[in-house]
Amino acid sequence: MNKSNKNYIAHRRSTDQTKQTVADHLLEVAAICGRLAGKAGTPEAGCLLGLLHDLGKYSTDFQEYIKSATGMLNPDIDNEYVDAKALKGKIDHSTAGAQWIWQRFNEYGPQGKLVGQILAVCLASHHGGLLDCLKVDGKNGFQKRIAKEDTKTNLQECLQVGDNEVLKQLEEFSGKRFLENFWAHLVKIVAPEKKESPVMQQFRLGLFTRFLFSCLIDADRINSADFEDPAKAEARSTGAVDWQLAIERMEAKNASFTIRNEIDTIRRAISEQCRKRAEDEQRIYTLTVPTGGGKTFASMRYALHHAKKHKLEHIIYIIPFTSIIEQNAEEIRKVLEQESDPFPWVLEHHSSLEPEELDWRTKLITENWDAPVIFTTMVQFLEVLFGGGTRGARRMHTLANSVLIFDEIQSLPVNCVHLFCNALQFLVDHTGSTAVLCTATQPLLDDLRHRDKGQLDIPAGHELVEDVAETFRQLKRVEVNNQVRTPGWSEEEITELALEELEEKGNCLVVVNTKKWAQQLYERCADELEKGKIFHLSTSLCPAHRKEILAEVRKRLDNGLPVLCISTQLIEAGVDVDFNSVIRFLAGLDSIAQAAGRCNRNGNLPTAEVIVVNPEEEQIDMLEDIKIGRDKALRIFSEAKDSDLLNPEMMSQYFRYYFYDRADIMSYPLNEKQAGRTDTLLSLLSDNQLNTGRTANSIMLQQSFQTAGRAFKAIDAPTQAVIVPYGRGKEIIADLCADYEPSKAYDLLQQAQQYSVNVFPNVWRKLKEAQAVYPVQPGEEIYCLYEQHYNEDFGLSTEVVSGMDMLFG
Repeated sequence: MNKSNKNYIAHRRSTDQTKQTVADHLLEVAAICGRLAGKAGTPEAGCLLGLLHDLGKYSTDFQEYIKSATGMLNPDIDNEYVDAKALKGKIDHSTAGAQWIWQRFNEYGPQGKLVGQILAVCLASHHGGLLDCLKVDGKNGFQKRIAKEDTKTNLQECLQVGDNEVLKQLEEFSGKRFLENFWAHLVKIVAPEKKESPVMQQFRLGLFTRFLFSCLIDADRINSADFEDPAKAEARSTGAVDWQLAIERMEAKNASFTIRNEIDTIRRAISEQCRKRAEDEQRIYTLTVPTGGGKTFASMRYALHHAKKHKLEHIIYIIPFTSIIEQNAEEIRKVLEQESDPFPWVLEHHSSLEPEELDWRTKLITENWDAPVIFTTMVQFLEVLFGGGTRGARRMHTLANSVLIFDEIQSLPVNCVHLFCNALQFLVDHTGSTAVLCTATQPLLDDLRHRDKGQLDIPAGHELVEDVAETFRQLKRVEVNNQVRTPGWSEEEITELALEELEEKGNCLVVVNTKKWAQQLYERCADELEKGKIFHLSTSLCPAHRKEILAEVRKRLDNGLPVLCISTQLIEAGVDVDFNSVIRFLAGLDSIAQAAGRCNRNGNLPTAEVIVVNPEEEQIDMLEDIKIGRDKALRIFSEAKDSDLLNPEMMSQYFRYYFYDRADIMSYPLNEKQAGRTDTLLSLLSDNQLNTGRTANSIMLQQSFQTAGRAFKAIDAPTQAVIVPYGRGKEIIADLCADYEPSKAYDLLQQAQQYSVNVFPNVWRKLKEAQAVYPVQPGEEIYCLYEQHYNEDFGLSTEVVSGMDMLFG
């Protein structure tokens, strides 16, 4: 018997017109999807999804469409020819498989209904993102899709003409044994013996559905891409990762570190403790180390040994901000990669990759995070788990069978806390992953006010460092000098303090809460200092500009030259600088601790001070995180006058106060415009308690996946990117505005990320009103800034701040 009927094609290669039959595509996707789903213990489910996902391509409607689209039918000769361009996206070839699996298991009662629905949702959704089982108006979205007329889905026709091998495997994989095994797996996921809330149980079921969906999306995309370009198949990494090779390189680097001072000795001890704990079982761990304690290398060393011990596939390093991801990834890349390697060890995935780093091989592995070590952002991580569409969801299965390292975990968006906790617990409990939460300021994610909505289960013995309190005592290099007073510090007084610290200590960093304060304080201090001694940093500067400023700051600090740096809190996000003095505007205690990490970082002084001041005027009412953090820090200051404000006990108390006040927004609140009513994303992705159709419909999954995906934004503030004419940004703007080829636009836009500033809606409105921006091409949504609105000191401005003759590096 032939493997496939060559008359039914799924794809036709554009370069040489080779055909891929429907049977070949279904069987090959089934093999890949089965392997991927095996990471969650359900390989048979993956095989079934692969066999069924494009079953509808056997239909006459689809065959006429694909043959017309690829030139196999001639409009002048063949009566079967159709207008493929007009029909693109309109031939339903995904519902047939969903209907088949639903009909197959629906007859087995409640168990069969749930099994059938989970698989059918994945199949029906695989071209546009997970659908709404319940729509926001209460209508049964799943039933509407599954009850689609056969004249539109062509299920019966497909079963009549389908290849014998495909139909045979469908029968084999979908028997009673599969149903029993799959149901047993669902029972483990729901875990009724834990007596948890329906929210947590239903959320896990929804997340498991998304996991299977991820396996199907990736398997389908891989097979289609590799058929179109066989070179891609050869470039993909196959087989187990040789972690031993990476370990040898890391250990060689570790042995080469010279012990220069007591801090280096402590860093070495932290690293050794992490190495030792790498042999332990898989679960959730914490690494609580003061800033400057060597967390990046210590956690990566742990991860390499742990991945080898447990035969894991990836190490995924999740960082809060793009501003530090390049720095950390490059440090690890230098250790792990050599020119002779057949593939890159380290992949960076965020929005700021430069084109020279984004060759075709990198583009390929970025699609599904196909690299041993991945550096990404918390935004990308959360998009993978909760974002709409298929692009992010495709990568979810990569989070399985991996070490997940979260750097600066306290930066987790507070409205995502319950979503994050439930998802991470699922990945650890059900997909064979290990998690490490790294920070100097550990939030209490295992002790939340609304625990019935989900929190982490962090067992005893979770801390990788043997004695956290002693480690903090040993690494203590600064004292917090609380100078908060009523009515607050005037601009003149803060200026005078900064200049005094610069004069006395040789250099000083001032960290403020708003761009407005950063600019006015810089201008005031600049009047008293010669140019070259004072620097300004904020997100109004494009990344390339910030990099140049930081490089100059570091150079001057290393050479013992005077430096006064006025910065927003962006400098607290893992930026490796070492000042003799830091002044911090009053904010959350975790922010103050992060600012302290930029002071006496390498222990060059016996001790140093972080001076905390409160400006008498500060507009932070719209900055809820900073405002509430500031208020809770004040409470800690009043309760612990003589205590070490940065020790772990004080930090835990701060987070108890902070999280208690923010508990009501931790489920990701949604408004009527987003969800049709006041609701939460957690509810939409779990039991959908407020949906009016919840009791009227008998379906088991009641999630509004599509609505939730559309509403989700990891950073809850829409921004508009504006390309600025700084440095090479001028050339990029000119190239984008010229008559460029679409194929070149991708690389130009990647380069433009380094020369872009993201602005909030109020600033965007002012820029438009001032006619400060213009589109690169008529009708395009990509905008550039006129040169007069970019200042070499402060960056983007809504007002004219420079002349046309201004020179940018």
